[in-house]
This record gives sequence, structure tokens and C-alpha cells, in this order.
Amino acid sequence: MELELQLIGASLRSIADEMGAVLVRSAFSANIKERRDCSTALFDPRGRMVAQAEHIPVHLGAMPDAVAAVRAHEPGPDDVYILNDPFAGGTHLPDITLVTRTGAGFAVTRAHHADVGAVEPGSLPAGSRRLEEEGVVIPPTRLDGDVLDSLVSRMRNPDERRGDLRAQLAAHRLAAGRAQELCERYGTARIEAAMDELHDYSERRVRTAIAGLPDGRFEAADALESIDGGELAIHAVVTVTGDGLDIDFAGTAPQHEGNLNCPLAVARSACYFVVRCLTDPDVPASGGAFAPVHVRAPEGCLINARPPAAVAAGNVETSSRIVDVIFAAFGRAVEVPAQGQGTMNNLTLGNDAFTYYETVGGGQGACPNADGPSGVHVAMSNTLSTPTEALELAYPVRVERHELRTGSGGHGLRRGGDGVVRELRVLEPCRVSLVGERRRRAPLGARGGEPGTPGRNFVNGEPVAGKATLDLQAGDVVRVETPGGGGFGRVQNGR
Repeated sequence: MELELQLIGASLRSIADEMGAVLVRSAFSANIKERRDCSTALFDPRGRMVAQAEHIPVHLGAMPDAVAAVRAHEPGPDDVYILNDPFAGGTHLPDITLVTRTGAGFAVTRAHHADVGAVEPGSLPAGSRRLEEEGVVIPPTRLDGDVLDSLVSRMRNPDERRGDLRAQLAAHRLAAGRAQELCERYGTARIEAAMDELHDYSERRVRTAIAGLPDGRFEAADALESIDGGELAIHAVVTVTGDGLDIDFAGTAPQHEGNLNCPLAVARSACYFVVRCLTDPDVPASGGAFAPVHVRAPEGCLINARPPAAVAAGNVETSSRIVDVIFAAFGRAVEVPAQGQGTMNNLTLGNDAFTYYETVGGGQGACPNADGPSGVHVAMSNTLSTPTEALELAYPVRVERHELRTGSGGHGLRRGGDGVVRELRVLEPCRVSLVGERRRRAPLGARGGEPGTPGRNFVNGEPVAGKATLDLQAGDVVRVETPGGGGFGRVQNGR
């Protein structure tokens, strides 16, 4: 059974990987096709994740809520359900999720669509205050041709949206066929028994790693930079007891009249990511790895928001800050890196004819034994940069500069990674939305290391706030300078 279990586990993981490959290769938009802003996973008949491709952490940790929301509708074998409602299994509206039944459970895809019909092109407006301003809200809904046509008709570039949704559907068809082959090879009962064991195996490994951490209560806090110039506190207490973890966000700011709110599923994703980094990073990814971690937050707070709160930036920026806070709390007990850029530096461009979305990499924090990496998309993002050739071929945009922001990493015995300078010239009138963090609060160093340099935004050389939506004319240049990571260790006597 041990050999068979390994074979079944590898087969399930390969199905999830192949789903991702089909989705990426079939997609129309650059954000999915080039940047790979999408995720795929398989779930057992009870709605527990059993295999995932190594895609976007903020997607994957929140997927169980989407499956639970669809299972409540008792989907049939041939049904496809679609959703993006953050308060019914989604994260933020551009992330559209499809859920289908397979012979072995459920298949799930989640992809960030470049527009879902918000008040601003790209559906990541800097100043949204209510969910409906951010696009079409899709509760768990059975998808057919008429529903698909209705949805894309309310979004910009409907042909591109339809193409990306069909790419997701292609991934689901692949999953159905591969799962059926697996069931025919081993039998459905043995597949389900293997799923149970894989889930339990991941849980045992993570519990063993948690048991190696010091027991205790570890506390940390940080803040987000709201669009009105204020700050929104995130406070967490991590309690380690034996082989279990409790993470309590009591003391976090209430949800606000902006879009840095997020559902609790996003907060869980961030917590799961940190726990996996610090316990057993190589554990087979399944819901069992999350079972020892209990996350709670007051209802109606910033990270457990209630409808109709706006959430566009919560999925990208608040999740990043939660990661910083949880790492800082664990830093009271074990060695952790200095803070990284702590933002995704979201940039959207568009008008009625095109929409384009990207995030921009930055510097990561240094570790005790290594400098921080420069110009990377890691933590809750894990996406790629759009190749210049692909961007300029598909959109009325020219890349003027894309280079490291030399010297932006914090000094220390180990230097923080450098941020990025990204400069785009638009070739026709459009709107730009910039949503970033760490423009006022620099990424902190650790153990005496110096902070990284905060990020900056410019339009035609004039400073622009970290969160802003503006008109652009043909020839205007948008420049984003992303934060550097913090340094690690104090430099003494110039050494």
C-alpha cells in the first residue's frame, strides 16, 4: 500500500500541475498566459484539498471556502459552478473560480481576470468603497452558455474574458478525464482511501514540526497605509501549544470605508503560508497541512470584513501585511528573515478598448546566512513579470525601463534585496490605477539590520500617492519604484 499511496499521490499532483499547464497555455490575457496569475487544485469528495499545483499562495489557501460554498448547492456530475463573491467563497472580484465534480471529488481553478466590470478599467480601483464598485459580483452559480454570455457582456473586453473562462473550462475537462483514468486504474474506493491517508500524512508532518517550536504566546503588530493618509492596524497573537497553533487577530482595526478589507479566507491563506514556511516547507500540499492551525478574527474587523465592504486591495496588499505580522510574531521564538517589500505594487491600465494588470516585484528581506533576493515576486504573489515583447505586442504600452533599484535594500551583515524600477509609456489615452504599500512605512531590518527603502510612484516625473487612479494621455509615463528588503544583522566597525 505504501508504494501505491505514493503513486496515487504523485498522480493527483500531476493532474493539478497539468490543469495549470492547460490553463496557462490556453488563456488569452497576458495576466494569465504570461504572468501565470492562476491556481489549480483537487479536492476529495468531502471538500478537503488533497493536491495543488505550486501557484499563488493567496489563491490556494482560500480555495476550500469556495468548494464548501459550491458543495452546499449539491452540484451534479456534469455541473460547472462559477463564483467570485468574496463573502461566498471568493477572495476579490477579479479572481474568478470554477468548481466541478470529478470521479474522485472536485477540481478547482482560480484565475485573476484583467477586468470584471468595475467602475475603473482593470477592476482594481484605488478608491472603491463598496463591493459593487469593484465589478460584477458572482455568487456560486451554475455556469452554462447563457450565464457565460451574460457575465462577459458586463465586463470590458468580453472576448478576452470569454477566452480566459474557456481556458479554465479546458483545465476542468482535463481534470475530469485524468481523474476517471485514475479511478479506472485503482478503483474509486482505493483512491478515496489514499486521499484520506495523504491528508492525514500532511497533518502529521506539520504537527511534528510545530511540536519542535517553543511553546508560548508571541505577539506582533503592523499597519497598512490607507488612501486617506491614515493607518490601519493589524495585530496578531500566535499561541503555540504542543503540536497545534492558534492565531488570534483581536485588536485589528475595524473594516474601513476603503478597499483594504478582506474576508477571513484571505487571512487564513496568509497564515497558512507562513506556517508552511517555518515548519515543513516540503510537506505535500493538502488540507491536512492546515489542520493544526486555527485562525480567528473579530467579525467586522479589517481581515474578517462583512458585506458590502470593498475588498479589491485586501487580497493583494492586506494579505501581504498579514504575512509580515505573523512572521514578526514567530520572530519572538525562532529566527525569521527581515521584512521584504510587503506589497504587490499593483498597476492597472485601461480604457474601453483594452485592460492590462500587473504586479511588480521587489526586494526581499535578508536572512541570517544570505542576502535577500532582488526583484522577485514571492510571498502571497508568486507570479511572473510580463515579458516586454508580449506586453508591447498586445497592448498600446511601451516599456521604457525595467531594472533593479540599486541600493534600495537595507544594509546589514546581510543586505536586503533591491527593489525594481518599472517605467511604462502609454500610447493612447487611458486610466491608470496604482495600489501599493510600503510607501510611508519602510520594510524593517532584523537583528540590527537597516530598513529597506520605501517604494515611490511617479507620473511624468511628478510624485503620485501609493494608491491613486488617474487619467493618462498618449505619451504619459508611469514609473513605479518598488521597496527594497530589510537588512539582517548590525554592521560593526564597517564590517
